[in-house]
Amino acid sequence: MNKPKLIINIGRQIGSGGREIAKRLAEEFGCKFYDKELLNLAAKESGFSEKFFEQNDERKGFMKSLFHIHVSFQGENNLYKNNFSQESLYQFQSDAIRKAADEGNCVFVGRTADYVLRDYKNTINIFISANLDQRIQRVCKRRGLDRAAARKLIRSQEDNRASYYNYYTGKHWGHAESYDLCINSSLLGIEETERFIAAFIRHRFGMTGNEGCTEPTEG
Repeated sequence: MNKPKLIINIGRQIGSGGREIAKRLAEEFGCKFYDKELLNLAAKESGFSEKFFEQNDERKGFMKSLFHIHVSFQGENNLYKNNFSQESLYQFQSDAIRKAADEGNCVFVGRTADYVLRDYKNTINIFISANLDQRIQRVCKRRGLDRAAARKLIRSQEDNRASYYNYYTGKHWGHAESYDLCINSSLLGIEETERFIAAFIRHRFGMTGNEGCTEPTEG
């Protein structure tokens, strides 16, 4: 009997360490990891360039930036044949998420994967936050910014992220009721937060030892 797939969806605040935690979870459970990789998959599915998806990543206002960037097309697709719209881009990305999930165990970072895969079995939705000061420090180090610029970037990107998530899911980005587990990575640190989440996942699905995914228990 085939083991059911395990799908872990990670939402995260900017600078929370959510991406690193997601990668660690993917390694621990033997899952494929999808973050920016989804943009490449969506580009292949749609015929649009990956650059186009990158510049509109987790932003609701696709159409606002359409005429400010060069859009290159692949194959025979073009703007009019594809009935291009904001919803079209979201659909391409959603199709890529479902296709990846159909192929095996996955960890998805952001991009409303929790909503797109809401009808899939053995999914678990996690949101990772962190204290603002630590998030600012991480963004300063990662982007080479001063504190004021890092704070501004966090506010801007999280506004975009929340608007995108709320618009497409009808839920509230970062609110506890939208997820199975919310955790502040500042309390335990990156490594221990990943271990805590891994233990939660194993308990949730009735796993034992260091195995990846087994038949879940009832309940």
